[in-house]
Amino acid sequence: MPEAVKKATLNIKGMTCASCAARIEKGLSKMAGVHEVNINFAAEKASITYDPKEVSVLDFVQKIRDLGYDILADKVELGLKNMSCASCAARIEKALSRAPGVLKASVNFAAETATVEYLSSLTDVKNLIKVIRDIGYDAYEKTEMDVDREKQERDREIRSLGRLVVISAILTAPLVLSMIYRVMGWYGGILDNPWFQIGLATPVQFVIGYRYYRGAYHTLKNGSANMDVLIAMGTTAAYFYSLYNVLTLPMEMIHNYLYFEASAVIITLITLGKYLEAVAKGKTSEAIRKLLGLQAKTARVIRNGEEIEVPVEQVEVGDIVVVRPGEKIPVDGVIIEGYSSVDESMLTGESIPVEKRVGDEVIGATINKTGTFKFKATKIGKDTVLAQIVKLVEEAQGSKAPIQKLADQISGVFVPVVIAIALITFAVWYFVYGNFTAGLINAVAVLVIACPCALGLATPTSVMVGTGKGAEYGVLIKGGEHLERAHRIKAIVLDKTGTITKGKPEVTDIIPTGNLMEEEILSFAAIAEKNSEHPLGEAIVNKAKEKGVELPDPENFEAIPGHGIYAKIKGREVYLGNRRLMKAKNISTESVEDLLTKLENEGKTAMIMAIDGTLEGIVAVADTLKENSKEAIDELKKMGIEVWMITGDNERTAKAIARQVGIDKVMAEVLPEHKAEEVEKLKKQGKITAMVGDGINDAPALAAADVGIAIGTGTDVAIEAADITLMSGDLKGIVTAIKLSRATMRNIKQNLFWAFIYNTLGIPFAALGYLSPAIAGAAMAFSSVSVVTNALRLKKFKP
Repeated sequence: MPEAVKKATLNIKGMTCASCAARIEKGLSKMAGVHEVNINFAAEKASITYDPKEVSVLDFVQKIRDLGYDILADKVELGLKNMSCASCAARIEKALSRAPGVLKASVNFAAETATVEYLSSLTDVKNLIKVIRDIGYDAYEKTEMDVDREKQERDREIRSLGRLVVISAILTAPLVLSMIYRVMGWYGGILDNPWFQIGLATPVQFVIGYRYYRGAYHTLKNGSANMDVLIAMGTTAAYFYSLYNVLTLPMEMIHNYLYFEASAVIITLITLGKYLEAVAKGKTSEAIRKLLGLQAKTARVIRNGEEIEVPVEQVEVGDIVVVRPGEKIPVDGVIIEGYSSVDESMLTGESIPVEKRVGDEVIGATINKTGTFKFKATKIGKDTVLAQIVKLVEEAQGSKAPIQKLADQISGVFVPVVIAIALITFAVWYFVYGNFTAGLINAVAVLVIACPCALGLATPTSVMVGTGKGAEYGVLIKGGEHLERAHRIKAIVLDKTGTITKGKPEVTDIIPTGNLMEEEILSFAAIAEKNSEHPLGEAIVNKAKEKGVELPDPENFEAIPGHGIYAKIKGREVYLGNRRLMKAKNISTESVEDLLTKLENEGKTAMIMAIDGTLEGIVAVADTLKENSKEAIDELKKMGIEVWMITGDNERTAKAIARQVGIDKVMAEVLPEHKAEEVEKLKKQGKITAMVGDGINDAPALAAADVGIAIGTGTDVAIEAADITLMSGDLKGIVTAIKLSRATMRNIKQNLFWAFIYNTLGIPFAALGYLSPAIAGAAMAFSSVSVVTNALRLKKFKP
């Protein structure tokens, strides 16, 4: 292979047949600089030979996505060290984004993490860490155990900063006293001695302040600037100007030209600010620690016929686990013996215990209340529901809300602009007014007041607290962008079955319309539905079992999506479904229309049965409403949100259910594959639209919506496709999610306002000489603390 030519291998998602592979191959082959493309449909891989001077791997990724497919990328979360402000985060993000093989990089300054999507064929975690180290910072790959490690690291950092603040304050206090005495015209004794002041200021400047010099050096070495540069420049100027005056001016004049207290106070206050910020930031990630703290430490398992206690990490899939009253359930599983009630509030936010019997699922970290039972472990370690929740919350807390882009852009250019303003300030005071001292001191004040820390903390701290608070209420929000978008929702589309209703319908009527008796109709219907996974079919099968009807397997079975089912039973052809199915099979339903209308007006789903082309009966099934559906829908309407119901049921049945819950906008007789189209129609009207569903057939609509909300009691596919997951089936979770989104966005806007105010108002005051460097240092330090403290107010959120 010539030196100029490279080869890339990409894993492709979403191909369903060989024509998909051919389409991708054709699309990539047409790109400039591409020499050869081979798509392996079976392995789902693309092998591309290309000229890197003309085209890049990122261009291939974009092309594949434009064609409607996606790339299977690796994802890693890195813990970051040595960041001092938002511009550090911006630099790391920029460096990672430019690294070969990186598709997307997002750095969260508040969480001190970087989330990177990358192609493992082109780079790896070691290379990503090297990129970060090369620009003067440090990083490590985060693991499941890193929550404890991070807490220990943060606690160590807090203790270290606390010690530095105390030492710095002790050394700085005499300098401040000397300044006060000087202003008051009093004699300070030894406090006024310039060599005594040098002895106090020097360790503050170069020992306590070492962290700022180190940060400034690494940043400048890489051709950039950050907060450390501002602090190092400002304090160094004040310190060395004072030292110069000690060495050159007569003793009687020195006192009016010493600014050791300014540089020492700035370093002390900024270090105090860093200490308070570290304490406050530690509180933002409490949600994850709380979740991990819920996990049981040990499990009682049966091995070799004996009951033994083992650490929860040693439980294996298939183990039989014994749980007694009051104990935490260690892992996920299915009850095989006994019954009890289980407190699932950690999962759903619901305080009422849930009854559990043989065959029911139990979730790790929930609490067994009354009985003793045995269950078979089905999910352990990182596969448990709790581990998935922790992962989801971690990812959400590390993500960015779109509103942060503005702050990031400003932070990226802020420091160089501030340095320019400081230089202009000095030049004007010195060259226009002839006052070197005022120019220097005012320039120092500009440098110190203008640090963009608060700007970098404004959004991520609120997102961290907001997503953590959502998890407490059983509302899992996948990222900052979804948290932000939810507050703008104008229309919500609710799937009927399993969302508004419990999804566990019951047979209410069996009506013969031909030669068969009720028992025979139920028998045929139940045998036909035996292999169906549809809730309506399940209701018929359950009714037959109650009646003791034998259910042999049908000779043939076929599900007809959106229509019903076909089965061959005892040599007879059975169709069970809606009018569309009968029409498709040329079977007239005219004789039973009045009966169907009556049932549908009562909110029942009427299924028509035809055997060998003849109408034989109607089986009516009704689904019960969830307890809080009407209350939740009323609240959504009060919030000014348009509520729609979508269902495959016919219009009469759909409207009957909709009336019961107060919905007046209904999309009925919508086939599963058309749900996404209906959502798109609402979006085209300019409405930010949310879709709420729980089934596999809801996944495309959930993905199509601006905000997809999955009922957590539903399928994994729906949850995967959604942006927000409600761990309980209660629709009031939607109200909680939207209220939380609104509260978080209010909080972010308040933070951004204060962050901008500190900087924009502070700079002109400092430049005009109305702010001393010491006061500027205090204002800058406490701007960050105020922003984080304001974000922590979200912890008091109640839906």
